[in-house]
Amino acid sequence: MGLSDTLAARFDVESHGSDVRTELVAGLTTFLAMSYIIVVNPFILADAIQIPGYEFFEVVQMIAIATVLSAAVATGVMALYANRPFGLAPGLGLNAFFAYTVVIGLEIPWETALAAVFVEGVLFMLLTAVGAREYVIRLFPEPVKRSVGAGIGLFLLFIGLQELQIVVPDDATLVTLGGVFANPWAILGILGLVLTFVLWARNITGAIVIGVATTAIAGWALTLGGVFDRGTVTPETLPAAQYDITPLAGAFVEGLADIDPLTFVLVVFTFFFVDFFDTAGTLIGVSQFGDFLNEDGDLPDMDKPLMADAVGTTFGAMVGTSTVTTFIESSAGVEEGGRTGLTALVVAALFLASLVLIPVVAAIPSYASFIALVVVGVMMLQGLVEVDWQDPAWAVSAGLTVTVMPFAYSIADGLAAGIIAYPLIKVAVGEADEVALGQYVIAALLAGYYVLQTRGVIL
Repeated sequence: MGLSDTLAARFDVESHGSDVRTELVAGLTTFLAMSYIIVVNPFILADAIQIPGYEFFEVVQMIAIATVLSAAVATGVMALYANRPFGLAPGLGLNAFFAYTVVIGLEIPWETALAAVFVEGVLFMLLTAVGAREYVIRLFPEPVKRSVGAGIGLFLLFIGLQELQIVVPDDATLVTLGGVFANPWAILGILGLVLTFVLWARNITGAIVIGVATTAIAGWALTLGGVFDRGTVTPETLPAAQYDITPLAGAFVEGLADIDPLTFVLVVFTFFFVDFFDTAGTLIGVSQFGDFLNEDGDLPDMDKPLMADAVGTTFGAMVGTSTVTTFIESSAGVEEGGRTGLTALVVAALFLASLVLIPVVAAIPSYASFIALVVVGVMMLQGLVEVDWQDPAWAVSAGLTVTVMPFAYSIADGLAAGIIAYPLIKVAVGEADEVALGQYVIAALLAGYYVLQTRGVIL
């Protein structure tokens, strides 16, 4: 039996209506679609993770390695255990929550934040093992399931526009359009966006990677050609290749060693809350694009991909990165015909192979990397077509899910808004009997949480 036959048998490819060649192409497609995270995740987390004795771009390279390793491990588990064609890596939105809300906003040490991610990853493994996590996710109202992908997309779109300096703070209106064409940073970002959207519209595989790389090359060409000084549209200095991640890997242990118990419990709970609903939403969103959901909007055998997610989160915290989750870009591989874990195995192998490119990450200007957030955000808005906007409960629940995420700068807050609104509107229109008891319970618990959280009783 040849390698191809062995792989086909191991992943039961034929019974899933696929073949080995299709799975390999799908794996390459998914990797190209999501590999931007190798660049984007480090730039987001490096705003919060500061290691004495190391420059910003040295830390960026460390986090890039942690990103690659956690993605490879989590996707490998997805392949070999869950046999699903989903790629995993540190999630966009969750890394922003880690950096900007927990570490910078709440002034929690980044080591403690990593420790909290580790603990909630272990808790997720335990809950997944007993089926509790899948049970709660199945209680999500269907309009929330159908709209969460678009909500995450709008949130990422908002972050990306800010990082590109297209949208800037304003005292009167909170945000406004920036002085785009007086800003080389924003000009190059917009040109990169135009290129990437054109490539995506033409169905070019790896459109985001090509767009990011081309924009970065353009910035360096203008700098080396004397149009701009170093530090304007390119990093002012570049560090040597940094493959030693020991200052980062294992730092969660230090976060566990010196903590205030009450504060730590609250941080773990906050991560747990955000990660639980964000991961569920992203996994459902990916499955929605891949047509893996059943007629009730649920993913069959959800416990296995959830376990891959939990293992990835735990391992990611150990090596020094934020929560790992399933990527919506996995739908690109599914569209190419990927149906089994062989697709995911290819993705995991390609992530490991990308370790040789780590030194290049530091040379990529951050405006080039944040192009990915805008493009992915727009792509994810496609999920809105599955919302029944004529049904009041659907319209209110889905509408709040989508809009509260960017306005509150929180994926979890958007999900909570949709979950709380659904039973309220169902009762108002006389359809209380269509709401499960568990949905009432979750809505009540979330409402109680926000009463305490907004009064400052808990984080």
